[in-house]
Amino acid sequence: MNTEDLFNQDRGSSEKKEQKQSPLVSLERDIKFFNDSIKEVAIDIMVEGLSATPIFVAHQHEVKLGEVILDRNELNTEWSIHASTIEEFVDRGIIKPELKERFLSSYKNPNDFMCLFVIVPEGANFVYYPYIKG
Repeated sequence: MNTEDLFNQDRGSSEKKEQKQSPLVSLERDIKFFNDSIKEVAIDIMVEGLSATPIFVAHQHEVKLGEVILDRNELNTEWSIHASTIEEFVDRGIIKPELKERFLSSYKNPNDFMCLFVIVPEGANFVYYPYIKG
């Protein structure tokens, strides 16, 4: 095997990795665009006493969880964002009641980070993304 073959193999494998990361790359772009709106909603949720633990659901399909705050079809973005709370996640069984305390112990300061529940075809996961200071 010569050196050129090695480079071509590497290039091929990195292209596959980029394809797998592409949904998250577009999510990060949309999150930066939505930053101020998401932070404003998080503050409203906390100030109005709805919850001390806002959670934002990021998805590209139809999801019946939380309330739509940013619709990808209306805003011409790739991701929609719904606002929710830990209370809804527990009520709906997404976070089991016995795991609520563990979740809360890892929950980051909602004044500094948005808590995103990112739904992709392969599954869903919680991600914390720092608010951009403006």
